[in-house]
Amino acid sequence: MNKGLQTYLDFAIETAMEAGKITLGHFPSGLKTSIKNDGTPVTDVDKTTEEFIRRQIEMKFPGHRIVGEELESKESDRKGYRWFIDPIDGTKYFIRGVPLYSMIIGLEIEGVIEVGLLYFPALGELLTAATGSGCWWNGRPVKVSSVDRLENAIMAHSDILSFDQKGKKQSFDPVAAPFHSRVGWSDGFGYLQAAIGRVELMLEASVSVWDVSPYPVIFREAGGYFGDWNGKETIYSNQVLACNRLVLPQVLDLLSQPDRGNAG
Repeated sequence: MNKGLQTYLDFAIETAMEAGKITLGHFPSGLKTSIKNDGTPVTDVDKTTEEFIRRQIEMKFPGHRIVGEELESKESDRKGYRWFIDPIDGTKYFIRGVPLYSMIIGLEIEGVIEVGLLYFPALGELLTAATGSGCWWNGRPVKVSSVDRLENAIMAHSDILSFDQKGKKQSFDPVAAPFHSRVGWSDGFGYLQAAIGRVELMLEASVSVWDVSPYPVIFREAGGYFGDWNGKETIYSNQVLACNRLVLPQVLDLLSQPDRGNAG
């Protein structure tokens, strides 16, 4: 792996470990919660944690740009390096004391996500990748599953209501139908399960860039796919999926023919 990428990955891990302590110090006690314009909850801890991560980036890499969920994005004259931050992905879990919330950090270099981190402070689960380094879960290399038939596969997905809200329910139904099992593991937890081979597909119909920034490199290095519903690796799509490459053609085919599941 490129030494520069290792430096960025080591920095992301160290920063996430420290930032995770901030979240655990308030999990889940006396949280001040408000509702954002998009209808999702946010706490003071979301903002405090993002502020901490931003400060670390600004001190270590002052020329890099920062895009975060909770605070205004900062630009600079140096193009090509952008850090994406979601300090608490799954705030709804965090507020309720459910330990499935995660921290997301991704680094884009010249338009390509090269470093990615997904950390679950309350579970002690850490998933990382950098281009050329492989994908690592709690210190050991991992790959996506080798299941190649949807009838033997497990599908994870975000809240079904989000598919309705985005007018994508007609796409969800035919994709979900052939799978052996379907579980509603939304947010980072579903992606973790797909990356380490416990499920074959994670499907979402409504995301922002900070929700999914680490996943292109994580799934690339784990031997899988992350991208849009047309087969393009990207974080710049509202509708995304992650899966192993054996089921990918079947899933893309079903997504391209949303009425198939309603035939007959």
